Amino acid sequence: MLVSINPADNKEIARYEEHSEHEVKNILVDSKTAFNSWKNTTFTERSELMRNAAAALKKNLEEHAKLITLEMGKPIKQSRAEVEKCAFVCEYYANSAEGFLANLNVHSDAENSFVSFQPLGTILAVMPWNFPFWQVFRFAAPALMAGNAGVLKHASNVTGCALAIEGVFRDAGFESMLFRTLKLPGSKVSSVIEHPAIQAVTLTGSGAAGKSVAQCAGRMLKKSVLELGGSDPYIILEDANLDDAVNACVTSRLINGGQSCIAAKRFIVIESIKEEFERRFVELMSQKAMGDPMDEKYDIGPQARTELRDELHEQVSESISRGATCISGGEVPEIDGAYYPPTVLTNVTKGMPAYDDELFGPVAAIISAKDEEEAIVIANDSDFGLGAAVFTQDIKRGEEIAANRLEAGCCFVNDFVKSDPRLPFGGIKQSGYGRELSHFGIQEFVNIKTVYRK
Repeated sequence: MLVSINPADNKEIARYEEHSEHEVKNILVDSKTAFNSWKNTTFTERSELMRNAAAALKKNLEEHAKLITLEMGKPIKQSRAEVEKCAFVCEYYANSAEGFLANLNVHSDAENSFVSFQPLGTILAVMPWNFPFWQVFRFAAPALMAGNAGVLKHASNVTGCALAIEGVFRDAGFESMLFRTLKLPGSKVSSVIEHPAIQAVTLTGSGAAGKSVAQCAGRMLKKSVLELGGSDPYIILEDANLDDAVNACVTSRLINGGQSCIAAKRFIVIESIKEEFERRFVELMSQKAMGDPMDEKYDIGPQARTELRDELHEQVSESISRGATCISGGEVPEIDGAYYPPTVLTNVTKGMPAYDDELFGPVAAIISAKDEEEAIVIANDSDFGLGAAVFTQDIKRGEEIAANRLEAGCCFVNDFVKSDPRLPFGGIKQSGYGRELSHFGIQEFVNIKTVYRK
Protein backbone atom coordinates (compact mmCIF):
# COMPACT_ATOMS: atom_id res chain seq x y z
CA MET A 1 0.00 0.00 0.00
CA LEU A 2 1.32 3.43 -0.98
CA VAL A 3 0.34 6.18 1.45
CA SER A 4 0.28 9.91 0.79
CA ILE A 5 0.60 12.20 3.83
CA ASN A 6 0.02 15.95 3.92
CA PRO A 7 3.26 17.29 5.48
CA ALA A 8 1.52 20.49 6.59
CA ASP A 9 -0.50 18.60 9.23
CA ASN A 10 0.76 14.98 8.97
CA LYS A 11 -2.73 13.77 8.07
CA GLU A 12 -3.31 10.99 5.56
CA ILE A 13 -4.50 12.11 2.13
CA ALA A 14 -4.99 8.82 0.31
CA ARG A 15 -3.91 5.20 0.00
CA TYR A 16 -3.13 3.47 -3.27
CA GLU A 17 -3.04 -0.25 -3.98
CA GLU A 18 0.28 -1.35 -5.45
CA HIS A 19 0.32 -2.89 -8.89
CA SER A 20 0.72 -6.65 -8.73
CA GLU A 21 3.61 -8.37 -10.48
CA HIS A 22 1.17 -9.54 -13.15
CA GLU A 23 -0.17 -6.01 -13.67
CA VAL A 24 3.34 -4.60 -13.98
CA LYS A 25 4.29 -7.14 -16.63
CA ASN A 26 1.13 -6.40 -18.60
CA ILE A 27 1.81 -2.66 -18.48
CA LEU A 28 5.36 -3.15 -19.74
CA VAL A 29 4.27 -5.46 -22.57
CA ASP A 30 1.51 -3.06 -23.57
CA SER A 31 3.99 -0.18 -23.45
CA LYS A 32 6.22 -1.97 -25.94
CA THR A 33 3.23 -2.52 -28.23
CA ALA A 34 2.35 1.17 -28.02
CA PHE A 35 5.95 2.09 -28.83
CA ASN A 36 5.96 -0.07 -31.94
CA SER A 37 3.14 2.07 -33.30
CA TRP A 38 4.30 5.43 -31.90
CA LYS A 39 7.81 5.19 -33.36
CA ASN A 40 6.33 5.39 -36.86
CA THR A 41 4.42 8.63 -36.26
CA THR A 42 5.63 11.90 -37.76
CA PHE A 43 7.00 14.80 -35.76
CA THR A 44 3.95 16.77 -36.82
CA GLU A 45 1.68 14.19 -35.21
CA ARG A 46 3.76 14.04 -32.05
CA SER A 47 3.96 17.83 -31.79
CA GLU A 48 0.20 18.23 -31.98
CA LEU A 49 -0.32 15.88 -29.04
CA MET A 50 2.49 17.44 -27.02
CA ARG A 51 0.93 20.87 -27.49
CA ASN A 52 -2.33 19.33 -26.29
CA ALA A 53 -0.48 18.22 -23.15
CA ALA A 54 0.72 21.77 -22.58
CA ALA A 55 -2.83 23.05 -23.00
CA ALA A 56 -4.17 20.43 -20.58
CA LEU A 57 -1.62 21.52 -17.96
CA LYS A 58 -2.63 25.15 -18.33
CA LYS A 59 -6.34 24.36 -18.27
CA ASN A 60 -6.08 22.47 -14.99
CA LEU A 61 -3.22 24.53 -13.52
CA GLU A 62 -4.90 25.27 -10.20
CA GLU A 63 -6.00 21.68 -9.68
CA HIS A 64 -2.50 20.35 -10.36
CA ALA A 65 -0.84 23.03 -8.23
CA LYS A 66 -3.04 22.24 -5.23
CA LEU A 67 -2.26 18.54 -5.59
CA ILE A 68 1.49 19.24 -5.58
CA THR A 69 1.21 21.40 -2.48
CA LEU A 70 -1.06 18.92 -0.71
CA GLU A 71 1.26 15.96 -1.29
CA MET A 72 4.70 17.48 -0.70
CA GLY A 73 4.20 20.89 0.93
CA LYS A 74 5.50 23.33 -1.68
CA PRO A 75 4.07 26.86 -1.34
CA ILE A 76 1.11 27.15 -3.71
CA LYS A 77 2.74 29.99 -5.66
CA GLN A 78 5.71 27.77 -6.44
CA SER A 79 3.43 24.87 -7.37
CA ARG A 80 1.70 27.02 -9.98
CA ALA A 81 5.07 28.05 -11.39
CA GLU A 82 6.09 24.38 -11.58
CA VAL A 83 3.03 23.45 -13.64
CA GLU A 84 3.59 26.42 -15.95
CA LYS A 85 7.18 25.32 -16.49
CA CYS A 86 5.96 21.84 -17.43
CA ALA A 87 3.73 23.38 -20.10
CA PHE A 88 6.74 25.33 -21.38
CA VAL A 89 8.90 22.22 -21.75
CA CYS A 90 6.09 20.48 -23.66
CA GLU A 91 5.81 23.40 -26.05
CA TYR A 92 9.58 23.69 -26.37
CA TYR A 93 10.03 20.10 -27.53
CA ALA A 94 6.90 20.22 -29.67
CA ASN A 95 8.59 23.07 -31.56
CA SER A 96 12.20 21.86 -31.44
CA ALA A 97 12.36 18.06 -31.48
CA GLU A 98 12.27 17.64 -35.26
CA GLY A 99 15.24 19.94 -35.69
CA PHE A 100 17.16 18.32 -32.85
CA LEU A 101 16.71 14.87 -34.40
CA ALA A 102 17.11 15.75 -38.07
CA ASN A 103 19.61 13.67 -40.04
CA LEU A 104 23.14 15.04 -39.70
CA ASN A 105 25.13 14.91 -42.92
CA VAL A 106 28.80 13.99 -42.45
CA HIS A 107 31.51 14.18 -45.11
CA SER A 108 33.38 10.87 -45.46
CA ASP A 109 34.69 8.49 -48.14
CA ALA A 110 31.11 7.45 -48.88
CA GLU A 111 28.92 8.77 -51.65
CA ASN A 112 26.57 9.69 -48.87
CA SER A 113 26.94 9.34 -45.10
CA PHE A 114 24.82 10.74 -42.32
CA VAL A 115 23.79 10.25 -38.72
CA SER A 116 20.20 9.29 -37.98
CA PHE A 117 18.50 9.48 -34.56
CA GLN A 118 16.06 6.66 -33.84
CA PRO A 119 14.02 5.96 -30.68
CA LEU A 120 15.08 3.16 -28.35
CA GLY A 121 11.78 1.89 -26.95
CA THR A 122 10.25 2.13 -23.49
CA ILE A 123 12.19 4.31 -21.04
CA LEU A 124 11.74 3.87 -17.29
CA ALA A 125 11.78 7.08 -15.23
CA VAL A 126 12.40 6.80 -11.48
CA MET A 127 11.47 10.21 -10.10
CA PRO A 128 11.55 12.03 -6.72
CA TRP A 129 8.95 13.96 -4.76
CA ASN A 130 10.52 17.42 -4.61
CA PHE A 131 9.36 18.64 -8.03
CA PRO A 132 6.70 16.00 -8.65
CA PHE A 133 5.49 17.39 -11.99
CA TRP A 134 8.61 19.09 -13.38
CA GLN A 135 11.02 16.19 -12.88
CA VAL A 136 8.67 13.97 -14.84
CA PHE A 137 7.88 16.33 -17.69
CA ARG A 138 11.50 17.27 -18.32
CA PHE A 139 12.03 13.57 -19.04
CA ALA A 140 8.71 12.76 -20.68
CA ALA A 141 8.47 15.61 -23.18
CA PRO A 142 11.76 14.86 -24.98
CA ALA A 143 11.42 11.09 -24.62
CA LEU A 144 7.98 10.97 -26.20
CA MET A 145 8.86 13.50 -28.90
CA ALA A 146 11.84 11.30 -29.82
CA GLY A 147 9.41 8.44 -30.44
CA ASN A 148 9.92 6.52 -27.20
CA ALA A 149 7.33 5.25 -24.74
CA GLY A 150 7.55 6.13 -21.05
CA VAL A 151 6.92 4.31 -17.77
CA LEU A 152 7.01 6.27 -14.51
CA LYS A 153 7.91 4.93 -11.08
CA HIS A 154 7.31 7.99 -8.92
CA ALA A 155 8.07 8.56 -5.23
CA SER A 156 5.40 6.85 -3.15
CA ASN A 157 4.32 10.00 -1.31
CA VAL A 158 3.33 11.75 -4.57
CA THR A 159 1.35 8.93 -6.17
CA GLY A 160 -1.56 11.31 -6.73
CA CYS A 161 0.71 13.53 -8.84
CA ALA A 162 1.96 10.50 -10.77
CA LEU A 163 -1.57 9.46 -11.71
CA ALA A 164 -2.47 13.05 -12.59
CA ILE A 165 0.48 13.24 -15.00
CA GLU A 166 -0.61 10.00 -16.64
CA GLY A 167 -4.01 11.63 -17.02
CA VAL A 168 -2.51 14.70 -18.70
CA PHE A 169 -1.02 12.60 -21.50
CA ARG A 170 -4.14 10.52 -21.85
CA ASP A 171 -6.36 13.60 -22.04
CA ALA A 172 -3.99 15.13 -24.60
CA GLY A 173 -4.73 12.26 -26.96
CA PHE A 174 -1.68 10.05 -26.52
CA GLU A 175 -2.36 6.32 -26.81
CA SER A 176 -3.26 5.21 -23.29
CA MET A 177 -0.37 2.76 -22.91
CA LEU A 178 2.31 5.09 -24.25
CA PHE A 179 2.89 6.72 -20.86
CA ARG A 180 2.00 4.77 -17.73
CA THR A 181 2.52 5.06 -14.00
CA LEU A 182 3.63 2.05 -11.99
CA LYS A 183 2.36 2.05 -8.42
CA LEU A 184 5.34 0.40 -6.80
CA PRO A 185 7.74 0.89 -3.87
CA GLY A 186 11.37 1.60 -4.60
CA SER A 187 12.35 -1.94 -3.62
CA LYS A 188 10.76 -3.28 -6.81
CA VAL A 189 12.51 -0.99 -9.31
CA SER A 190 15.20 -3.55 -10.18
CA SER A 191 12.68 -6.07 -11.48
CA VAL A 192 11.24 -3.41 -13.79
CA ILE A 193 14.68 -2.49 -15.16
CA GLU A 194 15.35 -6.16 -15.82
CA HIS A 195 12.21 -6.60 -17.92
CA PRO A 196 13.05 -6.90 -21.65
CA ALA A 197 10.55 -4.18 -22.58
CA ILE A 198 12.64 -1.55 -20.77
CA GLN A 199 15.45 -0.23 -22.97
CA ALA A 200 16.86 2.52 -20.72
CA VAL A 201 16.32 4.19 -17.36
CA THR A 202 16.59 7.72 -16.02
CA LEU A 203 16.65 8.56 -12.33
CA THR A 204 16.56 11.75 -10.32
CA GLY A 205 17.20 11.15 -6.65
CA SER A 206 19.74 10.31 -3.99
CA GLY A 207 23.22 8.99 -4.52
CA ALA A 208 22.27 5.66 -2.96
CA ALA A 209 19.30 5.27 -5.29
CA GLY A 210 21.44 6.28 -8.26
CA LYS A 211 24.08 3.67 -7.50
CA SER A 212 21.44 0.97 -7.13
CA VAL A 213 19.77 1.83 -10.43
CA ALA A 214 23.10 2.21 -12.26
CA GLN A 215 24.24 -1.16 -10.99
CA CYS A 216 21.09 -2.89 -12.17
CA ALA A 217 21.03 -1.09 -15.53
CA GLY A 218 24.72 -1.86 -16.07
CA ARG A 219 24.19 -5.52 -15.31
CA MET A 220 21.45 -5.59 -17.96
CA LEU A 221 23.52 -3.46 -20.42
CA LYS A 222 20.88 -0.74 -20.49
CA LYS A 223 21.55 2.96 -20.85
CA SER A 224 21.07 5.12 -17.76
CA VAL A 225 21.02 8.83 -16.99
CA LEU A 226 21.39 9.93 -13.37
CA GLU A 227 20.66 13.33 -11.82
CA LEU A 228 21.63 13.03 -8.19
CA GLY A 229 22.25 15.29 -5.23
CA GLY A 230 24.27 18.45 -4.96
CA SER A 231 25.98 20.67 -2.42
CA ASP A 232 26.11 23.71 -4.64
CA PRO A 233 28.76 26.32 -3.76
CA TYR A 234 28.08 30.02 -4.29
CA ILE A 235 31.23 32.15 -4.27
CA ILE A 236 30.75 35.78 -3.23
CA LEU A 237 33.85 37.73 -4.26
CA GLU A 238 34.97 40.99 -2.66
CA ASP A 239 33.63 43.10 -5.54
CA ALA A 240 30.16 41.49 -5.64
CA ASN A 241 27.03 43.64 -5.59
CA LEU A 242 25.86 42.48 -2.18
CA ASP A 243 22.22 43.49 -2.63
CA ASP A 244 21.92 41.38 -5.75
CA ALA A 245 24.05 38.54 -4.40
CA VAL A 246 22.16 38.22 -1.12
CA ASN A 247 18.79 38.28 -2.87
CA ALA A 248 19.86 35.54 -5.31
CA CYS A 249 21.45 33.45 -2.56
CA VAL A 250 18.43 33.58 -0.25
CA THR A 251 16.04 32.89 -3.11
CA SER A 252 18.01 29.85 -4.18
CA ARG A 253 18.42 28.50 -0.65
CA LEU A 254 14.68 28.71 0.10
CA ILE A 255 13.09 27.62 -3.19
CA ASN A 256 10.96 24.56 -2.55
CA GLY A 257 11.73 24.83 1.15
CA GLY A 258 15.40 24.25 0.32
CA GLN A 259 14.53 20.81 -1.06
CA SER A 260 16.24 21.12 -4.41
CA CYS A 261 19.34 19.43 -5.80
CA ILE A 262 20.45 22.73 -7.31
CA ALA A 263 19.60 24.97 -4.38
CA ALA A 264 22.49 27.06 -3.07
CA LYS A 265 23.88 25.26 -0.05
CA ARG A 266 27.44 26.43 0.67
CA PHE A 267 28.08 30.18 0.62
CA ILE A 268 31.81 30.84 0.30
CA VAL A 269 32.45 34.47 1.16
CA ILE A 270 35.69 36.45 0.97
CA GLU A 271 36.76 37.42 4.49
CA SER A 272 36.74 41.18 3.87
CA ILE A 273 32.99 41.22 3.17
CA LYS A 274 31.86 38.22 5.26
CA GLU A 275 30.47 40.25 8.18
CA GLU A 276 28.38 42.50 5.93
CA PHE A 277 27.20 39.56 3.79
CA GLU A 278 26.08 37.68 6.91
CA ARG A 279 24.21 40.66 8.28
CA ARG A 280 22.23 41.17 5.08
CA PHE A 281 21.75 37.44 4.52
CA VAL A 282 20.30 36.81 7.99
CA GLU A 283 18.08 39.88 7.71
CA LEU A 284 16.55 38.68 4.43
CA MET A 285 16.24 35.05 5.56
CA SER A 286 14.42 36.22 8.68
CA GLN A 287 11.87 38.11 6.60
CA LYS A 288 10.66 34.94 4.90
CA ALA A 289 7.41 33.73 6.45
CA MET A 290 6.81 30.04 7.16
CA GLY A 291 3.32 28.57 7.38
CA ASP A 292 0.41 26.86 5.62
CA PRO A 293 1.63 26.30 2.02
CA MET A 294 -1.89 26.77 0.69
CA ASP A 295 -1.89 30.34 2.04
CA GLU A 296 -0.51 32.83 -0.49
CA LYS A 297 1.20 34.94 2.18
CA TYR A 298 3.78 32.31 3.15
CA ASP A 299 7.15 31.83 1.46
CA ILE A 300 8.06 28.49 3.04
CA GLY A 301 5.93 25.46 3.71
CA PRO A 302 6.81 22.26 5.56
CA GLN A 303 9.48 19.78 4.58
CA ALA A 304 8.08 16.90 2.58
CA ARG A 305 8.12 14.38 5.41
CA THR A 306 8.69 14.55 9.16
CA GLU A 307 11.57 12.08 9.10
CA LEU A 308 13.33 14.20 6.47
CA ARG A 309 12.90 17.28 8.68
CA ASP A 310 14.34 15.38 11.62
CA GLU A 311 17.34 14.18 9.59
CA LEU A 312 18.00 17.78 8.56
CA HIS A 313 17.90 18.94 12.17
CA GLU A 314 20.39 16.22 13.12
CA GLN A 315 22.79 17.55 10.47
CA VAL A 316 22.40 21.07 11.86
CA SER A 317 22.92 19.92 15.45
CA GLU A 318 25.99 17.89 14.56
CA SER A 319 27.50 20.81 12.64
CA ILE A 320 27.00 23.04 15.70
CA SER A 321 28.54 20.43 17.98
CA ARG A 322 31.61 20.45 15.72
CA GLY A 323 32.07 24.21 15.91
CA ALA A 324 29.59 25.88 13.57
CA THR A 325 27.66 28.88 14.91
CA CYS A 326 23.92 29.12 14.40
CA ILE A 327 23.02 32.79 13.85
CA SER A 328 19.40 32.27 12.78
CA GLY A 329 16.81 29.51 13.13
CA GLY A 330 18.01 26.03 13.98
CA GLU A 331 15.13 24.96 16.24
CA VAL A 332 12.27 22.58 15.42
CA PRO A 333 9.04 24.54 15.95
CA GLU A 334 6.43 23.11 18.32
CA ILE A 335 3.63 23.00 15.75
CA ASP A 336 1.93 20.29 13.73
CA GLY A 337 3.55 19.42 10.43
CA ALA A 338 7.08 18.86 9.15
CA TYR A 339 8.20 22.48 9.46
CA TYR A 340 11.79 23.71 9.78
CA PRO A 341 12.68 27.41 9.90
CA PRO A 342 15.12 29.26 7.64
CA THR A 343 18.46 28.62 9.31
CA VAL A 344 21.91 30.14 8.91
CA LEU A 345 25.12 28.49 10.09
CA THR A 346 28.44 30.34 10.00
CA ASN A 347 32.03 29.39 10.81
CA VAL A 348 31.39 26.19 8.86
CA THR A 349 34.51 24.11 8.16
CA LYS A 350 35.46 20.79 6.65
CA GLY A 351 34.35 17.78 8.71
CA MET A 352 30.91 19.19 9.45
CA PRO A 353 27.74 17.89 7.74
CA ALA A 354 27.03 21.47 6.63
CA TYR A 355 30.32 21.43 4.70
CA ASP A 356 30.61 17.82 3.54
CA ASP A 357 27.03 16.66 2.97
CA GLU A 358 23.90 17.79 1.18
CA LEU A 359 21.53 19.67 3.50
CA PHE A 360 18.14 19.16 1.86
CA GLY A 361 16.20 21.94 3.51
CA PRO A 362 16.27 25.69 4.30
CA VAL A 363 19.71 25.68 5.94
CA ALA A 364 22.54 27.90 4.69
CA ALA A 365 26.20 27.19 5.45
CA ILE A 366 28.52 30.20 5.36
CA ILE A 367 32.21 29.44 4.81
CA SER A 368 35.02 31.99 4.92
CA ALA A 369 37.78 32.23 2.29
CA LYS A 370 40.74 34.60 2.36
CA ASP A 371 40.78 35.16 -1.42
CA GLU A 372 39.53 33.98 -4.81
CA GLU A 373 41.96 31.07 -5.03
CA GLU A 374 40.95 29.63 -1.67
CA ALA A 375 37.26 30.16 -2.47
CA ILE A 376 37.59 28.07 -5.63
CA VAL A 377 39.45 25.32 -3.78
CA ILE A 378 36.67 25.19 -1.17
CA ALA A 379 33.97 25.22 -3.84
CA ASN A 380 35.52 22.21 -5.58
CA ASP A 381 36.22 20.40 -2.31
CA SER A 382 33.07 18.31 -2.60
CA ASP A 383 31.98 14.89 -3.78
CA PHE A 384 29.17 16.65 -5.66
CA GLY A 385 29.27 18.61 -8.89
CA LEU A 386 25.78 19.65 -9.95
CA GLY A 387 25.59 23.45 -9.80
CA ALA A 388 27.74 26.39 -8.75
CA ALA A 389 27.63 30.17 -8.93
CA VAL A 390 29.99 33.11 -8.60
CA PHE A 391 29.12 36.73 -7.81
CA THR A 392 31.37 39.54 -9.03
CA GLN A 393 30.98 42.82 -10.88
CA ASP A 394 33.90 41.85 -13.12
CA ILE A 395 31.97 39.92 -15.76
CA LYS A 396 35.02 38.50 -17.55
CA ARG A 397 36.40 37.32 -14.23
CA GLY A 398 33.12 35.65 -13.35
CA GLU A 399 32.74 33.93 -16.70
CA GLU A 400 36.32 32.64 -16.62
CA ILE A 401 35.78 31.15 -13.16
CA ALA A 402 32.46 29.61 -14.17
CA ALA A 403 33.71 28.20 -17.46
CA ASN A 404 37.14 26.92 -16.46
CA ARG A 405 37.59 26.64 -12.71
CA LEU A 406 34.39 25.40 -11.07
CA GLU A 407 33.75 21.65 -11.11
CA ALA A 408 30.03 21.38 -11.84
CA GLY A 409 27.64 20.74 -14.69
CA CYS A 410 25.79 24.07 -14.37
CA CYS A 411 27.77 27.20 -13.50
CA PHE A 412 26.09 30.60 -13.22
CA VAL A 413 27.44 34.14 -12.90
CA ASN A 414 25.53 36.69 -10.78
CA ASP A 415 22.39 34.55 -10.63
CA PHE A 416 21.17 31.44 -8.89
CA VAL A 417 21.34 28.07 -10.65
CA LYS A 418 18.14 26.97 -12.36
CA SER A 419 17.06 24.53 -15.04
CA ASP A 420 15.90 25.80 -18.41
CA PRO A 421 14.56 23.61 -21.25
CA ARG A 422 16.88 25.43 -23.67
CA LEU A 423 20.06 24.53 -21.75
CA PRO A 424 21.55 21.12 -20.82
CA PHE A 425 21.10 20.10 -17.20
CA GLY A 426 23.11 17.56 -15.21
CA GLY A 427 26.17 17.04 -13.07
CA ILE A 428 29.51 15.35 -12.59
CA LYS A 429 31.19 13.40 -9.77
CA GLN A 430 28.61 12.07 -7.28
CA SER A 431 25.93 14.29 -8.81
CA GLY A 432 25.48 11.81 -11.62
CA TYR A 433 26.02 11.62 -15.37
CA GLY A 434 24.21 12.30 -18.60
CA ARG A 435 22.18 15.37 -19.46
CA GLU A 436 18.54 16.38 -19.53
CA LEU A 437 16.92 19.19 -21.53
CA SER A 438 18.06 21.03 -24.70
CA HIS A 439 19.17 18.96 -27.69
CA PHE A 440 21.62 17.06 -25.48
CA GLY A 441 18.76 15.71 -23.38
CA ILE A 442 16.61 14.45 -26.23
CA GLN A 443 19.62 12.68 -27.74
CA GLU A 444 20.32 10.66 -24.57
CA PHE A 445 17.61 8.12 -25.37
CA VAL A 446 17.99 7.56 -29.08
CA ASN A 447 20.05 5.27 -31.26
CA ILE A 448 22.64 7.57 -32.80
CA LYS A 449 22.93 5.60 -36.02
CA THR A 450 25.56 5.87 -38.74
CA VAL A 451 24.21 5.43 -42.27
CA TYR A 452 26.83 4.92 -45.00
CA ARG A 453 26.26 4.47 -48.73
CA LYS A 454 29.15 3.57 -51.03
